[in-house]
Amino acid sequence: MLDRSVSWTVHRRARTVGPVRQPSSSSVSLWKLTAWTVAFPSPCFTDALHRNPHIDRRRDSGSSRRFPTMSSSAEEPSCNWLELPRDITAAILQRIGVVEILSNAQCVCTQWWSICREPSMWRTIYMGSEAYPWEREHHRHLESMCRQAVDRSCGGLVDISILYFGTDELLTHIAASCTQIKRLCLVSCIGFSKGTISEIASKLSMLEDLELSYCSLLEETLEAVGRHCPHLKSLKYNCHGYYNGYCFRIPYIGEDKGAHAIAKTMPELRQLQLVGNILTNVGLEAILNGCPHLEFLDLRQCLSLNLDGKLGKRCAERIKDLRRPLDSTHDYEQRAELEDDYSSDEDTSLQTSMTMVSTMAVT
Repeated sequence: MLDRSVSWTVHRRARTVGPVRQPSSSSVSLWKLTAWTVAFPSPCFTDALHRNPHIDRRRDSGSSRRFPTMSSSAEEPSCNWLELPRDITAAILQRIGVVEILSNAQCVCTQWWSICREPSMWRTIYMGSEAYPWEREHHRHLESMCRQAVDRSCGGLVDISILYFGTDELLTHIAASCTQIKRLCLVSCIGFSKGTISEIASKLSMLEDLELSYCSLLEETLEAVGRHCPHLKSLKYNCHGYYNGYCFRIPYIGEDKGAHAIAKTMPELRQLQLVGNILTNVGLEAILNGCPHLEFLDLRQCLSLNLDGKLGKRCAERIKDLRRPLDSTHDYEQRAELEDDYSSDEDTSLQTSMTMVSTMAVT
């Protein structure tokens, strides 16, 4: 771990370059940044160490990685982070996230302030909340930061992810300010009303990758997205497995309105993820007929499906990468949202229940 004296020394050097408006927060931010980049150097950062004549280099005896020499004395450090090339500094700052940049990093010095104001820094935005839904003050603070980040992109935003917070006003502002968005990810955004996404879909005609997971949506929303976003190639429409307030972890005959909306309006889909959805075999057949270019199909925890017969064979032949209802969810990116983690011990009972569902469907 880096010596704290190094952090304070670098902080003192930063003060000679520009004003530090929040000394304590800035030093902590700079400490985090230097520790992160030394622990996890990116290729571009390592190349910068090779090229920059102001940075001393040494080879660690147990590793082939090159690290900047850090002196533990309170005098002059051998690595001056402010002398890194501007593009390398920007790449490093992008690693620490939107909240940390707006709260601390941009306040370290005038150089970092200038870099953090560049539109190229804000082409990709990822923001998530760890607060409970009723902590509205925290969510309002995040929403304000998100607006600021969107505005700094100057319309150049192409990829934005919002998790566990957000309002209709925020989504409307994003769509009005950045019409070139190609990827939009909304996860557990309960602050959005059901009709908002339908209203802004017409402004996001360049959309190629969309995630609407654990959001309260109507099938009309999916139809609107399909009509207004003809370039859509990837859709993630994951659910908790609930319907009308009841949990459907025990398989039963579901409904296919969402599946029919996808099949009818999204013929160019290549990737489709439906974890926890309650579609039936009828809905799945509609998707296979309406989306002939599908290469990836994730049906994990879709417990109303039965892929034992011809439909399962058709999926296996058509889809290059197929995830079946009882496949493991260990690599699922939103695994925290799953209500149940099925173990191998439960597979037998689940399979029995699914057999009962298929029998009911036939009768």
